[in-house]
Amino acid sequence: MTSVPRQSAAEETAAPPTAAPASAPAAGAARRAGTRSLAAALLMGALGAGLVLVAAGKTWSRGYAAFGETNLPVHASGTDTTALPGALALVGLASLVAVFAVRRTGRYVVSALLALSGLGTVVSALARRGSHAAVNEAAATTAGLAHDTARHVTATGWPFVSVAGGLLLLAAGLLALRHGPSWPAMSTRYDRPGAARPVRARAAAAARPAPVDPDRAEDLWKALDRGEDPTESAG
Repeated sequence: MTSVPRQSAAEETAAPPTAAPASAPAAGAARRAGTRSLAAALLMGALGAGLVLVAAGKTWSRGYAAFGETNLPVHASGTDTTALPGALALVGLASLVAVFAVRRTGRYVVSALLALSGLGTVVSALARRGSHAAVNEAAATTAGLAHDTARHVTATGWPFVSVAGGLLLLAAGLLALRHGPSWPAMSTRYDRPGAARPVRARAAAAARPAPVDPDRAEDLWKALDRGEDPTESAG
């Protein structure tokens, strides 16, 4: 019976190295995707909240109040019409910042709050866009009549600016829900001094053997008891 010849030690040494695992390029691509989604969410969230807050201070509807034989112009701002979009924009902005201060389940909760604040902004701005209550109140105050209403009321385009800001907040929240787990979190070096280390880090530190001092006989005997070579630890 013939035997299969074995490779020599030189041939085994000269064998080509195995290819590197393909997980490294995939991890790099995932990291780049996470960075892009993070930048997009920050930009959309900040821009969306800014648009809503600016629109809240602008005129949403205008008309005229009859005062004797003249018509006096009156108007109502976004805050006069509904204060909800501005309040939700502040909630969304706070949620955008809080995404980096929490981890795991907390990050999902804050991301959902960011998305809901954007959705609520859109719904409230569209629902109150055609409301004349605020401009009628302004007309009654101007004319001095409790039940006077404004005439020739027209709506401006600022409610749609608030809607656009709400959509940006909603998109930022959806991005945070999708890619938030891969985003970086606030560094633990800003934690309070003396805070307990994670259990895994404490266990690893406890399992790590103490360094061997070659000049101390007791350290050499302890290393031998653990089955270690004290000469290698000393080197």
